[in-house]
Amino acid sequence: MKNPPHPGEHLLTREGLASGALVRALRANPPPGLCLRTDEELDETLEEALRGHPPGEDLHVFGYGSLMWNPALEVTDSRLALVQGWHRRFCIRSLMARGSVERPGAMLALDRGGACVGMLMRIAGPQVRDELKLLWRREMLAGSYEARWVTATARGKAVRALTFIARIDHDRYIGALPVPDVARLIRTGEGALGNTRGYFDLTVQTLTKLRIRDRGIERLRRAVLAADRG
Repeated sequence: MKNPPHPGEHLLTREGLASGALVRALRANPPPGLCLRTDEELDETLEEALRGHPPGEDLHVFGYGSLMWNPALEVTDSRLALVQGWHRRFCIRSLMARGSVERPGAMLALDRGGACVGMLMRIAGPQVRDELKLLWRREMLAGSYEARWVTATARGKAVRALTFIARIDHDRYIGALPVPDVARLIRTGEGALGNTRGYFDLTVQTLTKLRIRDRGIERLRRAVLAADRG
């Protein structure tokens, strides 16, 4: 039997982002010591990311996690693409969205090294700024990600794309954590927007559906299933 939807899942929709409901919910009760960016700070980091991008031109976003199955963005085209030099990894400790101080979880980011196959999404030029404002509310509020331009290759063509990498200087970066410990966070993490296990299972299901082989995620999946069996 399928589990009922988590009460916070509606916040991770286009409507929840556009209305500001997601941001308000996360700012209402942040974990002790976790400083969330203000609206002004979000705008500043967005402007910094867009510096050098020609106004009015289409912009590509590279998604490797939840953006692959729930982009909540208006895009004109989506296709698989390869990014070299970065790999998909559960390397951010989650203390709010899908985790909490009492039940911390783990979230995906791009980490240094290797390669990653994900989804390349194109936003039409006139919509770029408005769509990225929604994306920034979702990805950049807690400061554990850095927006980064990368080169994505799709259908033999190299495309400049914006994506989100792990900030290795952030105190929630857990890149050195052993796989069994990350598996434990995935199995037990629970927060205002749901649980980490559901996020992990959707990641695995999406990669399988798209026929993307990710050795790191597969290794982690085996660890999670081994822990399930006790």
